[in-house]
Amino acid sequence: MELPDRAQVVVVGGGIIGCSVAYHLAQRGVTDVLVLEQGQLTGGTTWHAAGLVSQLKSNHSLTRLATYSARLFESLEEETGQATGYRTCGSISVATDQERWEEILRGLSMARTVGVDARVLDLDEVRELWPLLRTDDLVGAIHIPQDGQSSPVDTTMALAKGAQQRGVRILEGVEVTGLLREGERATGVQTASGSVEAETVVLCGGMWTRQLAATAGVNVPLQACEHFYLVTEPIDGIAPGMPTVRDPGGYTYFKEETGKLMVGFFEPHGKVWKLDGIPSDFSFASLPEDWEHIGPVFERAVHRVPALAEAGLQLFFNGPEAFTPDGLYHLGEAPELDRCFVAAGFNSVGIQSAGGVGWVLADWIVDGHPPMDLWPVDIRRTFAFESDPGFLGARIPESLGLLYAMHWPFRQYESARGILTSPLHDRLVEAGAVFGSLAGWERPNWFALPGQERAYRYSYGKQNWFEASGLECDAVRNAVGLFDQSSFAKFSVAGPDALEVLDRLSANAIDVEPGRVVYTQWLNERGGIEADLTITRRGEQDFLVLTAAATRTRDLAWLTRHARGHRVEIADITEELAVLGVMGPRSRELLAALTSSDLTNDAFPFGSARRIQVADIDTLALRMSYVGELGWELYAAASDVTTVYDAIVGQGAEHGLRHAGFHAMNSLRLEAGYRHWGDDLTDQDTPLEAGLGFAVAFDKPRAFIGRDALLAQRDRPRTKRLVQFRLEDPDQLLHHDEPILRDGELVGRTSSGMWSYTQDRALAMGYVEAEHAVDAAYVADGSWEIEVAGEPTAATASLRSFYDPSSQRPRG
Repeated sequence: MELPDRAQVVVVGGGIIGCSVAYHLAQRGVTDVLVLEQGQLTGGTTWHAAGLVSQLKSNHSLTRLATYSARLFESLEEETGQATGYRTCGSISVATDQERWEEILRGLSMARTVGVDARVLDLDEVRELWPLLRTDDLVGAIHIPQDGQSSPVDTTMALAKGAQQRGVRILEGVEVTGLLREGERATGVQTASGSVEAETVVLCGGMWTRQLAATAGVNVPLQACEHFYLVTEPIDGIAPGMPTVRDPGGYTYFKEETGKLMVGFFEPHGKVWKLDGIPSDFSFASLPEDWEHIGPVFERAVHRVPALAEAGLQLFFNGPEAFTPDGLYHLGEAPELDRCFVAAGFNSVGIQSAGGVGWVLADWIVDGHPPMDLWPVDIRRTFAFESDPGFLGARIPESLGLLYAMHWPFRQYESARGILTSPLHDRLVEAGAVFGSLAGWERPNWFALPGQERAYRYSYGKQNWFEASGLECDAVRNAVGLFDQSSFAKFSVAGPDALEVLDRLSANAIDVEPGRVVYTQWLNERGGIEADLTITRRGEQDFLVLTAAATRTRDLAWLTRHARGHRVEIADITEELAVLGVMGPRSRELLAALTSSDLTNDAFPFGSARRIQVADIDTLALRMSYVGELGWELYAAASDVTTVYDAIVGQGAEHGLRHAGFHAMNSLRLEAGYRHWGDDLTDQDTPLEAGLGFAVAFDKPRAFIGRDALLAQRDRPRTKRLVQFRLEDPDQLLHHDEPILRDGELVGRTSSGMWSYTQDRALAMGYVEAEHAVDAAYVADGSWEIEVAGEPTAATASLRSFYDPSSQRPRG
């Protein structure tokens, strides 16, 4: 087949991901699809993958995708006539200590919200299913009977055949050397044999994707690492159909393969390969053995399966795979380039993810939006610095090692730190800050007490910062706390059409008098929340957009795409302005000692912005709060903020000032009922479902994106609603994705959770769905529980916050 001049969609990469995308596009009726593979189908990573199909993943969304894959692979051979080698053998995961067991049990509870069939095994059952497994040191094990194994090559060929049966064209031996773009839109690809025009380009190039995407200015942070497994000679006692065994404490998995064992490793520290770029002709090659690197992990494998010590080895395999800085793959439309989609960086879960990824990406391409919340893997979560070779070389070995490490709550990366720091960083170090990393920023998560170790000691219980964070919360609730919020993303939006653009984007009314701060959501046409932020009107044509550090790339892309063709200038000024949050009932009297400006309610009401002098420094003060107390956010030039900080700290002692970190902020915002985008708010949730109808200006003169969808929903019973919960067990903590039960029936899952020091209990938010209406009567009449690590635990449900439910304290 000759290379065509054009296609509606060009898919770059003929591994299992590219073939799944093509297959699902054809299922959606898009058949003018061209798949280009530089070598042969399955080249790169697919051909040497282990073929495990595990349904249980780190969160609800990814578990849904993996579960879809398993069901698709079960039926694919019958549909296409192409053998896939798929078999449902089940899997066993084992724990060697109590905290690993709690992690597994919490994952088991999360899986229940997706409908995954899973159960706890006693150790006699483990030995019956897997006689060669050492169990005397195990704490527990779970069994997922519908997990499977597949032949990666055969499954890919079945997807390719299914796509071709519907008209998709596949060309092998065509190397794509670059992406074509006109303005802000992808227009095709350049190959070694000529160019191909396209309306949509999909990058499924595995470990080559970063360097290919860069030819059009698209950022896809990933890097190849060496990945190791062994295949033994036949072993007595290994029978066909035995479940896959995962021993994460030993960094090892065991897969039965025709009476032999495949033993795969996710060692604590990976080996980066070819940081400067992957050769295009490396398709079906492997890398040298490295016993020195893998030996200590192999010893753990022998401990778990002693028969390995005497088994002959048929193969020691080392093949590169693409890993990402946070251990999650990249999916979706690139923020830098319209109609350029990405599906790459699968961190050794490409086979089990491929079916679900093909489904959701095809829907995204056809419909213009994903069919479910995909924020954990959305390519818009990334940042340019993450593709820097120095960053990748430091971070990727750690991210590979974390795949089988303990997934502790609040776990912080140890490598590639210090990318972005506040101008106050050194002063915060002096104050005892213990930093976390988010979006490249070093942020104070908590402040160590005098004599306390400045490091995390992780557990599933109350960690070593629990007391310190509690004192920070107490200061904010009863005196005054000082937050460094400089990591906020900040966009200047100015020009003759600035108001029109922002008012069209925003559900709330933006045409307010200068000096007002508007809390609002940006919605999609379905009414789902794309962003949750504030907009300050600084002048008639001058606005300041403030949003979260983690959504900086996403929100800026949404803003700039909708501003095209308008007379507006948008600038990312995040690093130019530092931010101090002065929060608590004594914040007014503290700041009054540092400024001549009138801070009374009449002169400076809640939701207003004023330029004031603080310690003789020009400062934009916003009367806002994300912690449910009286307070101000102070925006000062990065070069001046140390003066403001020193003055506040110097004055603060007589007002009970205490430094506070982001763990405290999360606790405070949750008990005050404030939502967090990415957890409690997603593009699948509307403001009405989220309890944010107060921020929707239905009657403003300019219609906003999503208004029609909200109008259609407004007068109907709310069958999905964000509800707040207090867990009544004082020893249990909540995080996210725990099942919510009403009268013993599953009705939802938590979206976020945190300890509340005012309630002395864990609090959570979560969406509850009912056949009729989730209203006050529905909440009051039910008996509520939240399942924690497999145990239903009594909870109190409320439609209002547990702290200051009328939200009067910020207005005091």
